[in-house]
Amino acid sequence: MSERAAPFHCPYCGDEDLRPHEGGPGAWECASCNRAFRLKFLGLLSRGVTRDDGEGEGT
Repeated sequence: MSERAAPFHCPYCGDEDLRPHEGGPGAWECASCNRAFRLKFLGLLSRGVTRDDGEGEGT
């Protein structure tokens, strides 16, 4: 996983006081609620990307 995926808010309490966690790539800790969590990219959806202007797939 790339080191570029950084959360802006804690998924549990919503606070912004986040730091990288020593639990490996994608691991973060929240200083506000004292929780650790991991971000992971799962993949692209099979339905693809649709456009709002009516010219994309599925319209």
